[in-house]
Amino acid sequence: MRKLIAIGGGEIRNKTTLEIDRYIAQLAKARAGERRANALFFGTASHDSMPYFNSFRKTYTSVFDIKAEVALLVYGEMDMEKIAAKIAAADCIYVGGGDTVYLLDLWKKTGTDKLILDAYRAGTVLCGLSAGAICWFERMYTDYEIMRGQSGEYREFPGLGLLPGLCTPHYDERAEFDVDLDALDETYELIYENDDVRIYDTGWRETP
Repeated sequence: MRKLIAIGGGEIRNKTTLEIDRYIAQLAKARAGERRANALFFGTASHDSMPYFNSFRKTYTSVFDIKAEVALLVYGEMDMEKIAAKIAAADCIYVGGGDTVYLLDLWKKTGTDKLILDAYRAGTVLCGLSAGAICWFERMYTDYEIMRGQSGEYREFPGLGLLPGLCTPHYDERAEFDVDLDALDETYELIYENDDVRIYDTGWRETP
């Protein structure tokens, strides 16, 4: 069964996403079976921030006893053969927040996107927060140009196309959007199981 979890916001370092992280850890352990589960962190959107990875490891290893690995793409510290091996060994792949357009540009340039999508089709759990949540959709509504001082408006960019529709994170912290999209509040997650979707809040209650 294919599973993908898109987390609208929160801070893993402050453990505000702990309950959804617990669910992701359970999925990874179920896939691993009797061996120790392996979670691979991509911090590409934050330019391979190691403090971000350390926060991820403090939750997934210290709390859930999952082996935490990191894929470093930005500064050439790992070759693609090593990254491909890490992807193949992962029970879940977690994509951190940051600059979504930069993330996808680098993934496509290196072929990482194809490796991750192949892993998903083979049963690896995919998950991500903020930029790591919206990257899977056909289209993304993001503040990419605002961050660069190129515009004062949100813009639509193409995503990976794994999920249908247009998505934006942190919806409750933003101005009103006059577009038809999947809006993820700070406190909400989308869980895709094959072609079915469920929405949860941080209290782990399913919403209508």
